[in-house]
Amino acid sequence: MRVSSDNNLVSVQNLTFSRGERPIFDNISLNIQRGKITAIMGPSGTGKTTLLKLIGGQLYPDKGQILVEQQNVHSLRRAELYNLRKQMGMLFQSGALLTDMNVYDNVAFPLREHTKLGESMIRTLVLMKLHAVGLRGAKELMPNELSGGMARRVALARAIALDPKMIMYDEPFTGQDPISMGALVQLIKNLNTTLGLTSIIVSHDVQETAAIADYIYVLSQGKIVGEGTPEEIENSPSEWVQQFMKGAADGPVHFHYPAKDYVDDLLSSEIY
Repeated sequence: MRVSSDNNLVSVQNLTFSRGERPIFDNISLNIQRGKITAIMGPSGTGKTTLLKLIGGQLYPDKGQILVEQQNVHSLRRAELYNLRKQMGMLFQSGALLTDMNVYDNVAFPLREHTKLGESMIRTLVLMKLHAVGLRGAKELMPNELSGGMARRVALARAIALDPKMIMYDEPFTGQDPISMGALVQLIKNLNTTLGLTSIIVSHDVQETAAIADYIYVLSQGKIVGEGTPEEIENSPSEWVQQFMKGAADGPVHFHYPAKDYVDDLLSSEIY
């Protein structure tokens, strides 16, 4: 699917990135379209979370560039980058709530840090965000009093506190029970529609992600091995894509990390 650059909130162009001698991305390009839910999927260890950090400017690419709102993220000055980050919400994999603050103060934190709003207006906004995720009644609870699903929803309320244009979800469905997962899936979809957000979901939860994504990229071994709508991905002729989407044990993606011959390794006198 080709879309005009005006429709792209994020454009990743010829991105190459390595950690030490290990290549993570090898000259990949992809676009995140405005107002849509775009999923970045693939096996564990393929760099999905790393891609979010690159988009947010936490990591620097070896080659290529990343444009957000047509601004080159990695050429911005610090103040410019911080202003751009205010337009990005982030739902961390762990939730990352501040454990010494209650629910209300966790959601209020970015408003107090990045705005000059009075406490009366902050109170109104916090209650609005908590109501949006169904947890206004939990505003006085501490993080250790929350279930895993509730903590993830509080983190989502905090992520939308500054009314960002884009939210990045890092494995939002991990560790959720079926009811919490279903609620979170619907919540992400509803928030994207009602708030006019652009969402990037990094996940290896196939069914839940495919149910709400408008467009999917599948990564493997540093390359984009498949892309398209959920229907196009389901019918992809790629063996890589089919193995991942169906959870097949056999295929081009191997279970074992590359290593020397097993017998040779056992008989070796090398000490680690």
